[in-house]
Amino acid sequence: MSADITTINPANQEQIATYTHMSDAEAEATVDACHEAFMSWRETSVTDRASVIKAIGQGLRDNKEAFAQLMTQEVGKLIGDSRQEIELCAAICDFTAENGPRELAEVERDIDGGTGVIAHAPIGVIYGIQPWNFPCYQAVRYAIANLMAGNGVLLKHAANCTGSGLFLRDVMERSGLPEHLFSVLVISHDQSDRIIQHPRVRGVTLTGSEVAGRHVAEKAASVLKKSVMELGSNDAYMVLDDADLDLAVETCVAGRLYNNGQTCVNAKRFIITEKNYDAFVEAFTAKMKAVELGDPTAEGTKLGPMSKVDLRDALHEQVEESIAKGARALCGGTVPDRTGAWYPATVLVDVAPGQPAYDDELFGPVASVIKAKDDEDAMRIANDSRYGLGGGIFSRDAKRARELAIKYFDTGMVSINRYNVALPNMPFGGVKDSGYGREHGGFGIKEFVNTKSVYLAA
Repeated sequence: MSADITTINPANQEQIATYTHMSDAEAEATVDACHEAFMSWRETSVTDRASVIKAIGQGLRDNKEAFAQLMTQEVGKLIGDSRQEIELCAAICDFTAENGPRELAEVERDIDGGTGVIAHAPIGVIYGIQPWNFPCYQAVRYAIANLMAGNGVLLKHAANCTGSGLFLRDVMERSGLPEHLFSVLVISHDQSDRIIQHPRVRGVTLTGSEVAGRHVAEKAASVLKKSVMELGSNDAYMVLDDADLDLAVETCVAGRLYNNGQTCVNAKRFIITEKNYDAFVEAFTAKMKAVELGDPTAEGTKLGPMSKVDLRDALHEQVEESIAKGARALCGGTVPDRTGAWYPATVLVDVAPGQPAYDDELFGPVASVIKAKDDEDAMRIANDSRYGLGGGIFSRDAKRARELAIKYFDTGMVSINRYNVALPNMPFGGVKDSGYGREHGGFGIKEFVNTKSVYLAA
């Protein structure tokens, strides 16, 4: 058979490897094998599962450099970010191994005439459809929780990081995970729709765009299967009247450019009160303008290429449309004359409703700066979005910022005087068009279990 997938290095457009899509029969056999592995794994005690999960974390650390180099080659991540990603994934394994048995422990309650038992039973094969921006983390995030719960796991990874998905599978199996329990499907989108409908697939989780989320959620709902959706966002970072401006500028630059600006929880909209607007824009633009594009494998590089040329071109179209509708680029905003998926750090001001820079997610190193009249207006603008994944508040009054975050900020996650991506012990997820369900923090372990009530007579 001819190869259906060719992975390409976005920094130089050189081919990395080729892969052939599975036939329908091969894909179905993979599902069946995962189910058979699950039938044994569900009988494994939670403590023994935890031991395997712990070993996977060590396996990731043992293979960190090789895995990091592969990720950087496939998607253009800065090599330092790739290494940090492996460490995060290993930490997720450690947290899950330590806390999973307690999260899944049976609970007894007094009931009339007896004892009630609450148990969390695994349900079967969980199918994950994952994007390219964190080739290891996106898969580990849902897979480790579900393996701990006793489920089997299927992965359809983004085509451009196919190698990373297979590498992760091999690390897991070398670390002691039973063969086929975590299986990679090298399949097309049409085949993926059929996998969702497979009777042995019991749940579906996707990280990706809202368009992909609507499609996959509809397919899962049509066969009454639970789904978890972690979708796009347009995270707002508010700089309030009493903010530490130096801290805000430094943090916002880092938050916008992390992972080459290609993270669902990147800081994307910067909402600055009138009191601080001019000073923030001047300092922020100077720092963004000073960031140079460079080789992602080099240690000192601050901004590498985007993951694919077509995604870079789509981002540039959003910038051009925003400018045509009244925005101004204070730096960046042009496609460099060089081979690869390169795009410079860009700052847009005069951003307003009706522009992609205001309404939509700009998945790349482009910052949208918006002026607010005061703190109250800043919160209004922050919530004026169909998305609700993350966001941030800069204020010297931490108590007030905490209250604003909890009571008024309509997102799943809020950072105060800092930028944060994900932590193993804190829940991750959003609201509105950013999706539903939670991962991490013990919450992900229970997304795809049968919480079962057992009534015992006295």
